[in-house]
Amino acid sequence: MALAAVAAVAAGLPLSSALAQSDYPSKPIHVIVPYTPGGGVDIVTRLVTQKMSVLLKQTIIVENKPGAATNIGMESTVRAEPDGYTLLTASNTLASNAALFPNLSFDPARDLIPVGSIGYAPLVVVVPQNSTFKTLPDLIAYGKANPDKLSYGSAGNGSSGHLASELLKAEGGFDALHIPYKGGAPAITDLLGDRISFMSINPLEVISHIQSGKLRALAVLDKDPTPLLPNVPSARSLQLPGSYASVWWGLVGPKNMPADAVNKLNAALRQTLADPAVVKRMGELGAVVTPGTPADFGNFVKAETVKWTKVIKTAKIKAD
Repeated sequence: MALAAVAAVAAGLPLSSALAQSDYPSKPIHVIVPYTPGGGVDIVTRLVTQKMSVLLKQTIIVENKPGAATNIGMESTVRAEPDGYTLLTASNTLASNAALFPNLSFDPARDLIPVGSIGYAPLVVVVPQNSTFKTLPDLIAYGKANPDKLSYGSAGNGSSGHLASELLKAEGGFDALHIPYKGGAPAITDLLGDRISFMSINPLEVISHIQSGKLRALAVLDKDPTPLLPNVPSARSLQLPGSYASVWWGLVGPKNMPADAVNKLNAALRQTLADPAVVKRMGELGAVVTPGTPADFGNFVKAETVKWTKVIKTAKIKAD
């Protein structure tokens, strides 16, 4: 059966071809979200699993297990029976937590296996409306000339915004003081109040402030502009290709999952991401869908792990 499913998925055939030889799934599937309900990861998970449930003809239950910088949700998945009925929506922490938490009781790279990528949203560099910086080169030049004057906020030590800003500092060759907050909301409040210089952040979190003119977007940290902010220059156009940074999502499961389960789930996910309604909704969230094989997602996570581990070690970042 597994060979038939693998062949069908590899050939890009419909899910029905991959399902033909097995009764999986024969009971509800649980997908763990290691964050609180209502956040970006939760929204994305519910969007894709709703369609996957229809394709798989089986209930998919989303379970929120937040805490410990997603380590609670990750460990819960690692310890689950590897039968294809417990998955995790993984995000950036899958690639960074091993470096941030050297004493973890599990190894994300060893104990979790890829099912498939969902998509990503590039981060954007924003400044207050009263900032004198009109472009990212303006900010970088000031930071080089005044190494003790710039500051930036993030949702906490080791967060995606923290790591992205450290990567930008290294690429741009400037300095800025990191101010960690207990979540993104208080950091945005201080940015709006002109108490910090800039932030690297998911545009969905600040799009209303950008549209109202309270914040100014200087750059999208990707090779291309985001559809949410089509007139904001990309990092590539600003000659900063080493500063690409995004929030991303994908499905993983405990190691030793059956090959037929992995490939059927991947087939359902890829068909979901080909649905125009799903693509449209993801675009409204500032995200780009990235369908691919389990191996594609695995290779992406490996590259992200190398990239962010280097940033964490170079900047001597410690988790909260």
